[in-house]
This record gives sequence, C-alpha cells and structure tokens, in this order.
Amino acid sequence: MQSVVTEAHEVHFNQIAKEALNQCIVQKGYSKIFVLVDKNTEKLCLPKFETLFDHKIDEVICITPGEEHKHIHTCLYVWEQLSELGGDRKSLLINVGGGVVSDLGGFVACTFKRGIDFINIPTTLLAMVDASVGGKNGVDLGTLKNQVGVIQQPKMVLIFPEFLETLEDRQMISGFAEMLKHGLIVDRQYWKDLRSEGLSKDAESIARSVVIKSDIVTEDPKEHGIRKKLNFGHTLGHAIESFYLDSEEKETLLHGEAIAIGMVMEAFLAHKITGLSRVDLDEIKQTMLKYYPFVVINDEDIPKIKEYLIHDKKNSHGEINFVLLNEIGSAVVDVKIPDHLIVEAFAYYKLP
Repeated sequence: MQSVVTEAHEVHFNQIAKEALNQCIVQKGYSKIFVLVDKNTEKLCLPKFETLFDHKIDEVICITPGEEHKHIHTCLYVWEQLSELGGDRKSLLINVGGGVVSDLGGFVACTFKRGIDFINIPTTLLAMVDASVGGKNGVDLGTLKNQVGVIQQPKMVLIFPEFLETLEDRQMISGFAEMLKHGLIVDRQYWKDLRSEGLSKDAESIARSVVIKSDIVTEDPKEHGIRKKLNFGHTLGHAIESFYLDSEEKETLLHGEAIAIGMVMEAFLAHKITGLSRVDLDEIKQTMLKYYPFVVINDEDIPKIKEYLIHDKKNSHGEINFVLLNEIGSAVVDVKIPDHLIVEAFAYYKLP
C-alpha cells in the first residue's frame, strides 16, 4: 500500500509520502513553513523528519505533550508564535506528532489568518489510524473531550510506519483499539484478522484502517449520518477518559484504554437493544481484556462518569445518542438507552 486517495483525503505511505510532501512544497510556493512538534517528537521524530524534507524549515514550534495540554491556552501560544515569526495566509503548518499535535495543530491552522494549509505527519499508531485522518480538528474544554473545533481536511496525511519504533508498548496498544473498532463497525473479517494476528506495525494493516475511515468520511464528511459509526465505544469511553483525567486520585487512562472499556460496555448495550448476539458480545469482551488491563471502576464513580455523558457531541435535544452494533461488522447510530441499562453495562464490564 502506497497511497489512499479519496475525495476527502490524500494519504501517502513511505517513499511516496516523501515525494508527495516535497512535490507539494514546490508546487504551492509557501511563504513560510512551520513545523509543530511536542517535546517528545522534537527529540525522537524531528531529526528523522528533517531527513525526509528537502526544503528549508523556517521555524519549529514546540508544545508540551499530553492530553491535559490540548486546550485553548496552548493554541494561544502557537497562534502567537506564528504571528511573531511572520506567518501569513500563504504559510504552511506541518504537524509532526500524535493525536494531540494533529488535533490542536489542525485547529490552529484552520483559525490562524482565517485558515492556512496544514499537513499531518502522525507519529503514533493512534494518530496514523484515527486522529490525523478525517479532518476533525479541535481542543478540549477542561477535561471534556474535543468540545471546541472545526472539520477541515489537511492538505495531505503522510504516514511513515518507522516512527512507530519510537513508541512504548502501551502507546502502541492504545492505537490498536481504534483498529479493532474499525473491524467491529464495518468489517468482520478485518476484526477476525486483528484478533488472530494481533498488533502489527506494518503499513498494510495501518492502511486498511485508513481506508475504512477514509471511505466513511468521504461519504459523510460533516458527520450527519454514517460517520457517527466511528464513535462506537466513544460515548462511554470518552466519559471514562474525562473522569480519570479529571481525578487527582486515579491514574490517567490513555485514549485507547478508555475506548476499549467503552466498546465492552456499548457492546453490552447492543446485546440488550440492537440484537448483538451473546457470542459476539463475549468475544468482544474477551478480546479487549486480552489487550487492555482491567480497570477498577468503583460503584460510587459511576454517577460521576455518567455526568460527563451529557457533554458528548453526538447528543441532541438533551438526549444521549449511542452507536451500537447489531452484529460484528455492522453498526447503527443515534440509539437512545434507558438509564438503568447504562448501570448494567458497568456491571457487565466488572464481571469476571
């Protein structure tokens, strides 16, 4: 796999990615080229990126890593840097990093001077298969995930799987959750392949997830319909992630770890509401617990987690909307859930 080109996305891999990047620079004639990194990717990935890039980088802007820094104050810093360093409407911002850099950098680019071009070069598995693809750019509001943002496609997404060598295992497994989700919502065979083969760093498996997400985004770029399928596991997963991010006593969960819990719970809801079989339900739970450690969620934490649900972006008219499976490989959107079943979903996750 060398490229995925759709109406919504231009995603290139390896050598083709390098050629596409440098050709774009020549064709567009940007006034200034800025590179956004965080402190981790500045150290581990920027030197490699510079070997792929045949042109002059005007400035490197570095931010503090971590979801807790994906907020408007970091945007303000980057906006000010772009302004002070002479950025104009013909400038380019290249985001080299994980999901925080892709999300925040895209949002900054879309809003600076009313919009400048940006290119995403994801360096984590999560960003390669999810965050950098799809055109969702934004930041958190406190601990509430992705509450402020815009949908705007990057100029292109360039994937170099060799960057994955810089990741620790926990970060790799976090990204794997989104790949598992892709199989669950549209492709049972892909789900089966991932279950049997496990986590891989090769371009082919990454490309399969990119194709799945790109096809969905192309059909529904503004998330009015089927694109909502990509949120399977994220309604409860984001609420759990936000709760643990906000808690001073609990260890913060990575995105994929929280989404894995969300997928187990929402699979339970699907079993109760949309006809997911018990066999499929138990298969999903067993798979998630194989790759993601069980997280103790105390009964007294459940009401607090549920409070975060009201801020989910899929909600409308004060009602919480879920994406549920009717079988592995098929999902339905905008499903309303009785409150007592949400409590039962937590209980199912806790069952041995």
